[in-house]
Amino acid sequence: LLVIDGCPTRCASKLAAEKSLKISKRITITEEAKSHNIKLSSGLRLQENENTLVELVLYELENAHDNAAVVSIESNTSYHFDYESFQNGKFIFRVPGNPQIYFNENDCWAYVIGNRARIGVTDFVQQNLSDILYFTPPEIGAEIDQFGEVGEIESSKSVFELISPVTGKVISVNKTLEQKPELINENPYESGWVAEIELTDFESDKELLIGFDKYFEIIKKKVEDLNG
Repeated sequence: LLVIDGCPTRCASKLAAEKSLKISKRITITEEAKSHNIKLSSGLRLQENENTLVELVLYELENAHDNAAVVSIESNTSYHFDYESFQNGKFIFRVPGNPQIYFNENDCWAYVIGNRARIGVTDFVQQNLSDILYFTPPEIGAEIDQFGEVGEIESSKSVFELISPVTGKVISVNKTLEQKPELINENPYESGWVAEIELTDFESDKELLIGFDKYFEIIKKKVEDLNG
C-alpha cells in the first residue's frame, strides 16, 4: 500500500494502521516540499510550484518502481549482545558492550561484522520516546552517508530521525517494525533493529564513532541531566 500524507498529522498513515494495512511506501507532502525547497500555499487550488512538486513526487515514484528489482538481502549473520546496565529512579538503561558495536552522539548504534553493519537506536531513545507508534524505514538500495537520515520513528511524544552511524548502501530493513513498531520499545538492539548497511568507508566512519566505555558514561550523564 502506498500512503500519501498531506500534512504532518499523518492522518492517512494512522488510518492505514487502524485498518492493519501493510504500508510499502509512505510519502509526506510537507516533507517532500521541504526537501525540494517548495513553499506550500493554504488554498485549495494548486499553484505552479505545487504542480512542480506533484511532478517531482510522481517521477520519484516511477524511479522507485524501475528500481524495484533491488531486493532485501536476508542476512544469516548471528548478532549476539552482551549488556551493561545502570538504573536511574525506576528506569533501567541497557547498553551493549560488544567491541563490534559503535555509537554516535545521536544515540544510534552500529554492530559491525565484516563489510556489513546492523543499525538501530539505543535504549535511551526508546525510553525517552515512550510508546512508539510508527516506523518509516529507509529504501532498500538507498545510499546513506554517515550522519545522514536512515529512517524515522514516531511516538505519542515526538518524531525521532535516525542518524546513521555509518556510510554505505541499505541492503535490508526490519520490515516487521512497520506492523509492530513497539518492538523498538521491547528491545531496540535485537528484535527492534532498523536496517543493515553494506559498508563503503568504515575506517573513516570509525574515527567519528564512540566505543562502549565512552558512550556508557555519556548516556549516564544524559539520563542524569534529563531527570535533574
